[in-house]
Amino acid sequence: MPLQRLIDLALAQTPPGRCVWVGLSGGLDSSLLLTLTADACRRYPRPLRALHVHHGLQPAADSFERHCRRLCSRLGVPLFVDPVAVDRAAGQGLEGAAREARYAAFAGRVAPGETLWLAQHRDDQAETFLLAALRGSGVRGLAGMMKSRDWQNRRLERPLLDIARSTLEVEAGRRGLAWVEDPSNDDETLDRNFLRHAVLPMLASRWPQVDASLSRSAALAGETDALLAELAGLDLERLGGDPARLMLDGLAGLSNARRRLLVRHCCERMCLPLPPARRLETLLVQFGAGQDAEVRVTWPGAEARVWRGTLYLQTPPVELPSTWWAEWDGRIPLVTPLGEVRVSLDRADGAPLHLRVAPRRGGERLTLPDRGRRDLKRLLQELGVPPWQRGRLLVIREGETPVAVLDTEDEAWLVLAEGWVSRGEAPAVNRRPVGRPPPVPGR
Repeated sequence: MPLQRLIDLALAQTPPGRCVWVGLSGGLDSSLLLTLTADACRRYPRPLRALHVHHGLQPAADSFERHCRRLCSRLGVPLFVDPVAVDRAAGQGLEGAAREARYAAFAGRVAPGETLWLAQHRDDQAETFLLAALRGSGVRGLAGMMKSRDWQNRRLERPLLDIARSTLEVEAGRRGLAWVEDPSNDDETLDRNFLRHAVLPMLASRWPQVDASLSRSAALAGETDALLAELAGLDLERLGGDPARLMLDGLAGLSNARRRLLVRHCCERMCLPLPPARRLETLLVQFGAGQDAEVRVTWPGAEARVWRGTLYLQTPPVELPSTWWAEWDGRIPLVTPLGEVRVSLDRADGAPLHLRVAPRRGGERLTLPDRGRRDLKRLLQELGVPPWQRGRLLVIREGETPVAVLDTEDEAWLVLAEGWVSRGEAPAVNRRPVGRPPPVPGR
């Protein structure tokens, strides 16, 4: 199929009125993609914009931007240039750090509901497959790049992914298209460039269709990965459907391979970084910990906890500063170091309020309806509040007397003392606050 027809069909499938962004580096692939898309927009009108991410990693970076501005001016396409800072010390390597900075720029510029087109092609997919295989990746890594997917409430598409670079070169030459060459593409100390210039040409001398074959293998790995995601979704549904909390009894009925798959699936559902293989194996061993054990396994950006027969997956919680406190009149909003909490609190007799809000100090006791004086520590155990969440609880006092306990994460009261009422906020998830009567059915 002619390239222009391919892009026309891809654009025609985009809902009318939806903005299409093209990631424009200034190289052959993205310059041609933008040119083809601009032509397609004359037949299938869609809002079209280009985004150039200025990495600032080499002196030639400014010339990339100048080329992008000239091309967009000629095509009549609005161009947005976003400079980024690449964190070389992040431990991801230069290519990985640049990619992370680039995608952060995409997320900051492309609005939810819009579509982003990227210009990767079949040769790029072959390189990605080989890199993943040489790193010992599983099916997810071998699947390489997806042709289209939902990404952070946006649509990400690669309409040229099945097209060889040689085909793009022919089309660009036919159109007399200009582009810029990135000098770093010749640096064979970078893994991808070494594969591109040294390994793949040697393979092609014996297997001329190597790029097509490797891309086909990536597509098959992608199908397998999709099937595994379906399996993990079924397992999650059987275990209650909450990716943040998995019962160990349910996990015990799965093989280790399905446990690993399910944990990774849950992390993806929660937008958490995936655990490295060794950290994941360490976590699986901890599933046999006793009921009273408090297990914590961490990796960058996430952690897993095992407590009372439940596996918790989450971002590392931030505790309240122990010295923080605030005065409050019982009306919303309550501003805390963890953010704004929309709750309210009143005396049942309507008397004026003089409240003080602060983290737990330990030893607090509250007077509850029909239960008398109760120790807060025991009450939190009754409610099943995990130990690591207790550092985020706020105690509200009138003078020196504790009268309520607030869960900042769920924005709900856990404990209300006798003579105190709340109005308007949602109850804590899966817990009925101590001191509050049960809800009346039908209301």
